[in-house]
Amino acid sequence: MRNEALVGYLLHQRPYQEKRALYYLFSQQYGVIHGVGKKGAPLFMPLQLFASGKRDLKTFSQIGITSQNTVEIEVSNDPDSNSAALVPYENITGQHQYSALYLNEILWKLLPTEDPMPVLWQHYQNSLRQLRQPLSANELRLCLRRFEQHLFDELGFTLTLTHDSVQDTLEADCFYRFLPDVGLLPIALNNIHSEHLESESAQTVFRGADIIQMAESGITETTLNNWSKLHRYLLDHLLDYQPLQSRLLWQQQQRYQKDFL
Repeated sequence: MRNEALVGYLLHQRPYQEKRALYYLFSQQYGVIHGVGKKGAPLFMPLQLFASGKRDLKTFSQIGITSQNTVEIEVSNDPDSNSAALVPYENITGQHQYSALYLNEILWKLLPTEDPMPVLWQHYQNSLRQLRQPLSANELRLCLRRFEQHLFDELGFTLTLTHDSVQDTLEADCFYRFLPDVGLLPIALNNIHSEHLESESAQTVFRGADIIQMAESGITETTLNNWSKLHRYLLDHLLDYQPLQSRLLWQQQQRYQKDFL
């Protein structure tokens, strides 16, 4: 591509030389695209830029925030120029930043490069819009779970919650273990003890009645806890059980808040 105009959101960045950065951009036109540009591009803001290059690593220039209410803010093509800077405004603040970082991290770690995903891009943009609003704890979790579901669909991991791994209809009074590569595996009742359902060794176990409710109701406040548990196991599998830095940051923040209070 040569000076092709792109619109997208910055997912991740790393230092690259003294005054430039390596950017992972989630673009509306090409999906995730890698490029090098002047340092200073903000997270969670809609960006407009120009991309050039035939290889995987593009050159990004004229990076600016695009919005109906913004003034033109531009980064010069000259890496030594200090004539302008990107200044975020109306950005995601407070604890919602951890959720936005989480969305960014799962995208740049799971999405293939230069594979257009305009529907997922729109869902991501809508999720960021939600995260700019005051949300209760459950509203925040609903926002994340619903985005994860769109991501799984895009990656070809649509969850089937009406049949087990051998295509038998789920039964309300049975128990099932979720295995990402297999699906819902029936468990013999004599291998399950109700008092141990929440133990570490049985965390992937679901009641048939709960799964049926999830399939019928979708992601709601009533089914939220089970969806969260199910999504966690599928995500960990897709990430090859590597820790997410956004989760670690959130956990550290929660510990600090408890200590402070």
